[in-house]
Amino acid sequence: MQPDTFFRRRRIQSALFFIAMVAITYGGMVLTQFDLVQGLSVIPRAFAWGIANFVPDERAWARLPRILEKLQETVLIAVASSTIASIFGLVLALLGANTTRPHPWFSLPARAIASIFRNIDVSVWALILLFSFGQSGFTGFFALFFVTFGFITRVMVETIDEVGIEPVEALRATGAGYTAIISQSVIPACLPQLISWVLYMIETNIRSATLVGILTGTGVGFLFDLYFKNFSYGSASLVVLATVAVVLLIETVSNYIRRTIL
Repeated sequence: MQPDTFFRRRRIQSALFFIAMVAITYGGMVLTQFDLVQGLSVIPRAFAWGIANFVPDERAWARLPRILEKLQETVLIAVASSTIASIFGLVLALLGANTTRPHPWFSLPARAIASIFRNIDVSVWALILLFSFGQSGFTGFFALFFVTFGFITRVMVETIDEVGIEPVEALRATGAGYTAIISQSVIPACLPQLISWVLYMIETNIRSATLVGILTGTGVGFLFDLYFKNFSYGSASLVVLATVAVVLLIETVSNYIRRTIL
């Protein structure tokens, strides 16, 4: 294929894709009766209302110890669910990865389990688990656990497969057992990437735990929902500010750890 023909075809494909996206967007606006001009015009008023109402007042600052207590609970649930799910996910990933699977029959079930848990949203898990555990910390923990388990299993399978089969075959040739191959070859080779993914899931779950708390009536999400519904906007804004500060702090620490190990 000539270069001119190739680039002309790519330009045509890009133009068709752009036209299709515009048509889909316009169709969605027509079906939902969305007025773009009106939507853009309310943005300045929304900012003005937010600045006027979401400034922490003296009453909000008096509630800060309670907010920090619930925020600590939320962070601990997110960290615990992430780390424990990563341990179980690593075991399932070792069974499902092409490099380390004990038998080819293990691969498909392991990947299917990971896909099922990963593709169900954390809010759906929280609503499902409400029937079993009610409004308690266990509901939030298991909702985050299941989503993390599915996601971390999938990325760990791909990370382990990237290691390659050559080091594994070399150890097998020396007579090493399955446990020795895993501990001496596979885990050391992909440990930095695995730690990086675990840190990423901790960051993600701290954000998700706030939403789960609103649904389950626990943690800092419960406080935000309570204050917001009682029109205590200053207290609700303080919850948001405290959560953002903690998320940024943890993200800074995790980025430092990534730079250290990678």
